Amino acid sequence: MSAAVIAAALRARQTFILTSHARPDGDAVGSQLSLAFALRSLGKQVRLINRDPVPAPYRDFPGVDGITLASRVEGPADAVVTLECSDLTRPGLEGLEPYFVINVDHHLGNAMYGDENWFDASAVACAEMVADIIDALEVPWTQDIASHLYLGIATDTGGFRHGPISARTFEICRRIALTGIEPAVMARRIFDSFGIGRVKLMGAILSRMELLHGGRLAILEFDDALLAACGATADDTEGLVNFPLGAREVAAVALLKRMADGVVRVSLRSKDHVDVRHVAGIWSGGGHKNAAGATLTGDFATQKAALVKALERAIDG
Repeated sequence: MSAAVIAAALRARQTFILTSHARPDGDAVGSQLSLAFALRSLGKQVRLINRDPVPAPYRDFPGVDGITLASRVEGPADAVVTLECSDLTRPGLEGLEPYFVINVDHHLGNAMYGDENWFDASAVACAEMVADIIDALEVPWTQDIASHLYLGIATDTGGFRHGPISARTFEICRRIALTGIEPAVMARRIFDSFGIGRVKLMGAILSRMELLHGGRLAILEFDDALLAACGATADDTEGLVNFPLGAREVAAVALLKRMADGVVRVSLRSKDHVDVRHVAGIWSGGGHKNAAGATLTGDFATQKAALVKALERAIDG
């Protein structure tokens, strides 16, 4: 499968629903919107449907206000395009099964559940794949398209610090810049547009950081009470998991959010050889080698201890 095959499937149809995974990140949003702008430029009809809101720092990007929030997909469409979803449950939307599904993803473990599937693990972000699709559709890159391609790539690489970054990545970024987009301005919009609550939250979380395994493993924790005390929101936690990696000794980080129902959402980050995707897979999570996530249930102390041991093994591996 290739971008050309996906483009042919898109050309052959007129009406689309575009969606991505629940709790969308920058790549989910950027991939959806860049493809939506391209399809609309060809006279296609596009609906954008997500389960959860776009993170606050990205809400002023072009077209974001056109995303509909829903728990179920309804109404006619020639195809549903799922972006960044390893299986059909990832969007968290009911009603997807009857549609013709076009599955575009770069995460290992994709179930190839679509009627058309393009999986490319070499892509650093789904936005890289969407860039290829837009080219195959022969749609010129506008600033609206370019800004969302940059959003996807910049966020999924953690500011160009992890993932399979390649010449392909920087060629896309070169073409983004040629549209008149200023990368430094875009980076500030993406990474420096949070409220002061985020700064307070960062200090609170880091002050409670546990350093284990000879200082090579950092464990961060927070809950809704800490968010409220800092005047922060869930959006303000975006990217905080990366901060301990700024210390040369730290090889892996786990950020644990303890939910009110006892569930713990875990974000994992690492450097170099440390494969946190494998660790996430123990709890049926997923992601990439250096950036992954999972959900823990059951006794917190027991699950946390098991996570720590798994991360220590990954560091030593």
